[in-house]
Amino acid sequence: MTTSKQTPASHDVSPAGTAPTASFLALVPLFLFLALFIGAGLYFQSQGVDFAFYQLPSVVAILPAIIFALIISKQKLNQSIETFIAGIGHANIIAMCLIYLLAGAFAAVAKATGGVDATVALGLSLVPSNLLLPGFFVIAAFIATAMGTSMGTIAAVAPIALGIANEAQIELALMAGAVISGALFGDNLSIISDTTIAATRTQGCEMKDKFKENLIFAIPASIITLILFTLAGQGQADVAAQEIDFIKVIPYLTILLLAVSGLNVFVVLTIGILLAGITGLLTMDYGVIQFGQDIYAGFGNMQEIFILSMLVGGLAALMQQQGGLAFVSQQIEKLIAKFSKAKGGASTRASELGMAGIVALTNTCVANNTVSIVVTGDIAKELAQKHEVTPKRAASILDIFSCIIQGLIPYGAQALLIASVFSISPIEAVTHAWYCMILAVVAVSIVILRKRVA
Repeated sequence: MTTSKQTPASHDVSPAGTAPTASFLALVPLFLFLALFIGAGLYFQSQGVDFAFYQLPSVVAILPAIIFALIISKQKLNQSIETFIAGIGHANIIAMCLIYLLAGAFAAVAKATGGVDATVALGLSLVPSNLLLPGFFVIAAFIATAMGTSMGTIAAVAPIALGIANEAQIELALMAGAVISGALFGDNLSIISDTTIAATRTQGCEMKDKFKENLIFAIPASIITLILFTLAGQGQADVAAQEIDFIKVIPYLTILLLAVSGLNVFVVLTIGILLAGITGLLTMDYGVIQFGQDIYAGFGNMQEIFILSMLVGGLAALMQQQGGLAFVSQQIEKLIAKFSKAKGGASTRASELGMAGIVALTNTCVANNTVSIVVTGDIAKELAQKHEVTPKRAASILDIFSCIIQGLIPYGAQALLIASVFSISPIEAVTHAWYCMILAVVAVSIVILRKRVA
């Protein structure tokens, strides 16, 4: 998917046409957003509230930050509002939001027409009884890659995994770790994942190129993970034969193949929605009206990330116009200069590690991998352009390191969901999310050791 070459002036320069002066003050609105979001999460956690970090909606927590950014702006109020609106209306933000809607619609329709259940049944039929842990890693990985959501994958697979773990007397934390590992593997690779959408749009690269780049990191990490889960296997259970409806798996397989072939993502998702709907119309009591309602429900499921992406885009435009992003880039540049002599790719490696570090730190704060990519996207793109990092590599690094952190924070939605299903501590779940740990080691090693070629 190509990226628009035109960028609103508010994203690049000050109203006078000069580069904005670096300013730490311009970053304060972002810190305010993080403080409100994290502070509310810590408070509700201390009160024993489930999903503590999701009690204060992020789209509400960011509003005071936007207001403060408008107040401290050196522009006149009307100009500041225009800058904010230009940020919301940036081509990348709008395209990102439209893809969110289509991805949500596909996921909702595919689930309603039995695609998820059919895919799980197919996976279980292929898993040997003595390889249940690696088997569920693979099942979760495939479903997450097809669905584009780790949360939806965990919700679909976890209850089944729990029942089989109890029957086979497998340690629940181990099985939970296998499921969350597979879910984040697929979420990171999927071409319809919101993290992929955010990463490719902010960096300006094709989804198929980012997918291929991700494979360089994901394949070795997944092989090591499979070996470890195989060695850790405990007991076995005979999985009851389930009815497999291959027709309902076709929409998932189709969008995977079409996306990897390089077809425009809008076309891919539209075809996926139509195929999932036709599958339901032909194989079950599923009418056109229900089809339309499920599409709309899918749109609704993306409401929070849709609105938040727009608001973050506007806030980023304000911070950039006021010199906040220039300040961050300046600090990272100093670190790059300190740890490299800018020869033979050393500065490139340092800049890639800088991107990894800033997106990881942001995700640790906001506990949302998509938001962390959107927030740090402009900074990463500027670093990539200065230090000859290809867009596909920058997008891959942002997605990989945000997903690594998302799988390892015990207050993340994935850990909280699977912990609630398995009735274990979220900390137990993330300490067995081996794929995320292995991916971190593999990714850092590849960034440091890999030769620089386009």
